[in-house]
Formats: sequence, C-alpha cells, structure tokens
Amino acid sequence: MEVTRAEAEQWAPWFQALGDPTRILILHLLVTADETLTVGDIVDRLDVGQSTVSHHLAKLAEHHFVTVERVGTTSRWRINRRCLDAFPTAAEIVMNCVPTDFTVAVERAP
Repeated sequence: MEVTRAEAEQWAPWFQALGDPTRILILHLLVTADETLTVGDIVDRLDVGQSTVSHHLAKLAEHHFVTVERVGTTSRWRINRRCLDAFPTAAEIVMNCVPTDFTVAVERAP
C-alpha cells in the first residue's frame, strides 16, 4: 500500500506527539489505570511537576490520544481508545506491514 502525502501529513503529528518520554509515561499510566486520573494523580505517580503534566496532557489531547471529562472543577483524564486503535495501523502502513483489518481501524479513528 502506498502512503500518500496527505496521509503522511495526517500521521506525522501523531508520531511527534509521542516523541517525548514523559508523554509515553503518561499514556502508559492512563492505559493501565482502572479509572480516569486527575493531573494531581498523574503528578503523584510519575513524580513530574504539575505544569509539565498539564503541558503534556494538552499536547496529547491536541492529537486525540487522551480525552478530558470535567467533573465540577476537576478535570479527569482518560486514554482515547479509538485513537490508540488506529495508531498501530498508521505505523504499520508507514512500515509497509498493513494488517488485514486496516479499514475497520481507520473507520474508528477520530
């Protein structure tokens, strides 16, 4: 399967968003958590400053890796499963290893 310029431009920000170790740690924490997490929860578990966590969550949200739910004055963060389901497909296409369920994954992408 050929990767078009438009697809490359769409996927490049996803790869860039994952280009920071703290973002990888935040994603892993959210994927493995049994609940939504506040910035404070993430700060406590990763020993990273509040402003740093907030900055990285904003970047991840910008590229749809995470979503936020406002509960009163509290923001609760969770992984966006639809984005994560599509991301391996993008990586597989770039690496020329297209899965058989490519169409399904793309249709579920945000």
